[in-house]
Amino acid sequence: MFSRITLSSRAKTAQLNKSRSTVSTPVQCNANVNSNSSSSRRLWKPSGENKNLVIPQLKALNKQDTITGLTIEAFDGVSEVTTKSGELNKIEKAQPSESFARKMYADECEAAVNRQINIEYSISYLYHSMYAFFDRDNVGLPGFAEYFKHESEEEREHAEKLIEYQNKRGGRVVLGALMSPITEFDHEQKGEALYSMELALSLEKLNYEKLVDVHKVADEAGDPSLTDFIEGEYLEEQVEAINKVAKFVSQLRRIGKGHAVWDFDRALSN
Repeated sequence: MFSRITLSSRAKTAQLNKSRSTVSTPVQCNANVNSNSSSSRRLWKPSGENKNLVIPQLKALNKQDTITGLTIEAFDGVSEVTTKSGELNKIEKAQPSESFARKMYADECEAAVNRQINIEYSISYLYHSMYAFFDRDNVGLPGFAEYFKHESEEEREHAEKLIEYQNKRGGRVVLGALMSPITEFDHEQKGEALYSMELALSLEKLNYEKLVDVHKVADEAGDPSLTDFIEGEYLEEQVEAINKVAKFVSQLRRIGKGHAVWDFDRALSN
């Protein structure tokens, strides 16, 4: 007697796949094979009904055939700029005191940029006054002093970037007078740390509003270059600055005026 061998599930699957692979769909061939032929290696020849099969030749397209009715007019740039109202005539008549680079830059955009330059400098001036206050020996908060010094330098960089853009567009930079900032930041209820940070938050929000005003002027004047410049270089950064200072205000309100302000000052230094 033979013992029954039990296949595993994997072996059963392999055996089933093997049996399926032996079954194939027959392929029909229309070749005429002579059964009386002595050789089974003869080449296949088309049947009688396929002997007259002709493949039509494709005609090559002419250059005229490749155009589908699209007409492109030639651009004569020289004729456009050399007319009486063209750019060449304007450049030739420009005085040495006038900008050669100015193009599609409205006067209201130039004035708005100048206003923003002075706003940036004014905020920088006030932050510098805060830096001087916290650096006093009888205040002794070097972290706050360093923080406001950095903010002052950053606002000045913003003003300088606007100056560079004004010159790039062919505008004239006009600097206004700066008001003397306050020099004392003591507050009886809040303390100097919280009061100065709340003041900084209000300045950052005000600056954002003024930047939006510049963007609005540029948009109304149809100046995509200026709108893109304000959006890319200022607005997003200003939103982040507002959020950062707002968190500082929240933290200072929690800790009050006591010893924790000194720990906060050390955290600003780091």
